[in-house]
Amino acid sequence: MTVADDTRVPRLKPMFRFQWEPAQSAHVLLYPEGMVKLSGSAGEILKRVDGTRTVAAIIAELKALFGDAPLDDDVRNFLAQAQGNGWITF
Repeated sequence: MTVADDTRVPRLKPMFRFQWEPAQSAHVLLYPEGMVKLSGSAGEILKRVDGTRTVAAIIAELKALFGDAPLDDDVRNFLAQAQGNGWITF
């Protein structure tokens, strides 16, 4: 599954809350049944999933932050996985 259209706007599904968890030293997704501990890169991506930024804008911000690294496909693939996991919607 891939995110085919960079003009799409991802947003977290209402049952999830994204936050920094000091006890885990990581960003997490909280939901009624538990918690998902996110990797550093997953946290950086989901930090920008706010329902206002397009996929293209998220990629551009991350490229600016990480020195124009070739991360386009990684971001798209992660967002597709997050959608498949039921964490986000477009």
